[in-house]
Amino acid sequence: MVQGTGSDVGKSLLVAGLGRALTRRGLRVRPFKPQNMSNNAAVTADGGEIGRAQGLQARACGIAPLCDMNPVLLKPQSEGTAQIVLRGRVHGTVAARDYRRLAPSLLPAVLDSFGRLSAACDLVLVEGAGSPAEINLRAGDIANMGFAEAADVPVVLVGDIERGGVIAQLVGTCALLAASERARLAGYIVNKFRGDPRLFDGGITAISTHTGLPCFGVVPWFPAAAALPAEDTLALSRPHPPIAGAMDPPHSGAAEEGAERSEAGESGGHIKITVPLLPRIANFDDLDPLRLEPGVELELVSPGRPLPRNAALILLPGSKATIADLAFLRAQGWDIDILAHHRQGGRVLGICGGYQMLGRSLSDPQGIEGPPATVPGLALLDVDTVLGKNKRLAETEGIEPASGMPVRGYEMHLGVTAGPGLSRPMLRLGDRPEGCISRDGRVSGCYLHGLFAADGFRRAFVARLGAAPGKAEYEAAIEATLDALADHLEASLNVPALLAAARPPRIRKAA
Repeated sequence: MVQGTGSDVGKSLLVAGLGRALTRRGLRVRPFKPQNMSNNAAVTADGGEIGRAQGLQARACGIAPLCDMNPVLLKPQSEGTAQIVLRGRVHGTVAARDYRRLAPSLLPAVLDSFGRLSAACDLVLVEGAGSPAEINLRAGDIANMGFAEAADVPVVLVGDIERGGVIAQLVGTCALLAASERARLAGYIVNKFRGDPRLFDGGITAISTHTGLPCFGVVPWFPAAAALPAEDTLALSRPHPPIAGAMDPPHSGAAEEGAERSEAGESGGHIKITVPLLPRIANFDDLDPLRLEPGVELELVSPGRPLPRNAALILLPGSKATIADLAFLRAQGWDIDILAHHRQGGRVLGICGGYQMLGRSLSDPQGIEGPPATVPGLALLDVDTVLGKNKRLAETEGIEPASGMPVRGYEMHLGVTAGPGLSRPMLRLGDRPEGCISRDGRVSGCYLHGLFAADGFRRAFVARLGAAPGKAEYEAAIEATLDALADHLEASLNVPALLAAARPPRIRKAA
């Protein structure tokens, strides 16, 4: 089990890279995370949903994702509540204050999933969540040492030197663990090192002296990780390259209707696609393939800033609480910016929750995502959406009629969308239409996540906006990055020692 000294120390990436490296050694490897918290999810081969990181880790291991790989998924929803997905299916909604009392009752299901995975492979790589040193949360824990002790698995502790204080991270974490938990530690890894790792030899000596644990290696910074789908919204807050308009004055509450707006393609095939960062943004890896396009500048706009006036496209992403995020969008004045952008000839695209926001109305009569409500949408599409309890989870493929290019991805949504706008579908998935295009052709929306991963469609789409399309192949880039990550870990970690620390003993021959 790979546990960390905190969130975002690189546990998910290490499990993915080790999964690829050990699979290449001929082992049957499976990823597992007992409890995850994320609104970025993946559809599984057995018709459920799990955390996006476990989907990527399964891919690294060369297998299809399964519900058993992440039996408990918590999806933050309204303030202080989260939806519980148990073994891939919605189990209910719970307040944060109540989850700690509920969690122990989920442990049998977690152990059952772990047992099935273990019986079908040589090695399970388990990922912890947050830090095991959060001793105020230890009672009822099923994510870290609570699971490790129940399943009787050894633990490797990971510290992040990039954020500073890695010696205190590792030594302090060990000091806060109970004696039985410390005895379960097999060693530690120092992650995200910049520079010559030999310069940290003294730090390794200090950590090992204070903890009595061996070091399995110091992993250098791996910049190519940015090409892999992220699960944690912390990834969205990391600095991005400088962008035009970054020094715009504070939001006045509305975009000036007469303001000059750069037309698509004005700067020699270079365009800007703008995404407002919603508090409950979901499945934001939909955006990743757009970063591959050399003619596209992808700008994520944080709260407190206006949407730039020179965007070729405003893209509204998915949301776990669409009505609440629509209210937030309006509170920021972004609705005024979007409507002004459209009046001035700009284009708008909504995916899943963003698609629902673009309609005439959005209803949640049963209070699925928050208090029951019916609210007006942005009215840029002639459709209305009613949320219900039935959740559609499916991988699917089809074409975009406008370009004839194939698309593929997954649907993961509550709600039924209806209205005259559906007579102008954005996509055709199998024998059914999907999504909607406005009468003027400048606003569109659909429920298909992952559509930009289709290289032909993505190139055609950005070309229509005025960008010079590139030649990068998204899926090939993911595979190449996973291979490079595996090579990176093989070079920096003592993989034979890691294997020797794992159980069952039959895998040790692979060391």
